[in-house]
Order: sequence, then structure tokens, then C-alpha cells
Amino acid sequence: MSRWIEKKENPVLPVYFVGIIWLICGLILPIYKLWALILTALLSAAGYGLGKILCPKRLKRVEQDFMTGSEDADEMLRTIDELLKKLKELNDAIPDDELSAAITRMEKAGAGILSEVESHPEKARQIRRFTNYYLPDAVKILTAYAELEKRGVSGENADTVRRQVADNAASIAKAFENHLDSLFEGEALDISTDLEVLQNFLKGQGLN
Repeated sequence: MSRWIEKKENPVLPVYFVGIIWLICGLILPIYKLWALILTALLSAAGYGLGKILCPKRLKRVEQDFMTGSEDADEMLRTIDELLKKLKELNDAIPDDELSAAITRMEKAGAGILSEVESHPEKARQIRRFTNYYLPDAVKILTAYAELEKRGVSGENADTVRRQVADNAASIAKAFENHLDSLFEGEALDISTDLEVLQNFLKGQGLN
């Protein structure tokens, strides 16, 4: 998953215009005199304005780094982000619709995990196994599958690999989804507790 933000980039053309105007005026005007200095400044301002009209600010897409305040969490998030990018590339390269659907589920679950831990870096310890084993292994297995498809390898061993990957992709996707769901276990428990307290309060007030 790519994390991009749009930033306005100032053009350099207006600055070039100002530099050229000062150079020309320095050659033809006595800019050591006040009137010539003022004229040069006015011409520079006009040149700068013209440059901004001819070359306005443009939006530039830049990748944003993770800054959760936890170095450990940021490192894990960077790892997940890079692996999710590879997962997307593999999804684009694998033509099998059923396998592609499973990979899409993996991508969505992975993106959910990334987003949740970025918002709550204290949950980073809960995704260590996902970061170090589950996601890298899934990428490794799917990379091997994609290589077989790309090279058109056939034979009993190659067919066995294809079949095993295809048969287990949905299970891997389900494991990713379960891992994402586990991150909300605390919130679910808190809500259940709050609801129980509210129900007891309503009963005590004769409102339930």
C-alpha cells in the first residue's frame, strides 16, 4: 500500500526571471544610483509575477514516512508497507481470478492492520508475528507462483506448487483477516463492559 500526500511545489522560473533582470540591469543601468536600483527592483517584481503566471505552483506527490512516536512501530509499519506493495504487484501479475481475489483480501486486511497500528502504535507488539512471518511468507510463496507463471514452467512439481498455492490462498487471506480482527479485541471488550454498565444503570432507574 502506497502512502502518498500532495504538496505544492514552488516553480524556479520566477527566480530565474529575477536573476536575469538583475544581470541585465547591472550591465546597462547604474544600479549604484537610487533611481536605477528602484527601477531594477520594480522590474524584478514584475518579472517574478510574470514567472508565477507562466509557471504556477504544481502539486507533487511525495511518499510520507510513518511517524507514530514509536521507533519499533514505525519500523514494523515500513516493513508491512513495502511487503503490501509487493503483494499488489504480484496481484497485478497473477492472472488467476480466484487467486487474485484471495490476494485482494490479503491486501485489504494488511492495509487495515497498517492503519490500525499507525493510529494505535501501542498495538505494534500484537503484529510482530504477522510482520516477521505471515506476511513475508505469503509474499514469498506468491512470488514463487508468479515466477512459474511468468516462465511458463510445466511438470508435476510445478503443477503441485500451483495447486498448493491456489488451495491455500483463501486460508492465508482468512488468517490475515483474523489477525486484523484480533486488534479490535480490546475495543470489543470495552464496549461490552460499557453496555453492561449502562443496562444495569437503566434497570436500577426502572427504565429497562
